[in-house]
Amino acid sequence: MTRPVPISEAESQVMEVLWSGSPCSAEDVVAALSRQQQWQEATIKTLLNRLLKKGAIHAEKDGRRFLYSPRMTRDQWVGAESASMVKRLFGGRIAPLVAYFGQHGKLSARDLDDLKKLIKELDDGR
Repeated sequence: MTRPVPISEAESQVMEVLWSGSPCSAEDVVAALSRQQQWQEATIKTLLNRLLKKGAIHAEKDGRRFLYSPRMTRDQWVGAESASMVKRLFGGRIAPLVAYFGQHGKLSARDLDDLKKLIKELDDGR
């Protein structure tokens, strides 16, 4: 796997298709996304080419077509995107992120229970 690279919202939707099962042909990706988006085939192929140029995916020749696969796992991408967002918006600290969501009513009772459980598990593991 390669180091995660920044990808746009639209590119992330293409990546989701590839993460759900690859390798995929461009036609496979078009078919999967046409059920979710109103994108033209050319748009999806442009997104595949952008991801290829960024090194987020690779292509392997298969007869007259190419098969695309991700070069990073979804977990690697989520980790990099999350760390970048927390660093950029909250100085790299998680507590201000949670406080922000708490102060703006974005945490449900279930979220709070999950956070309490996670903190307890983390404390017990130290």
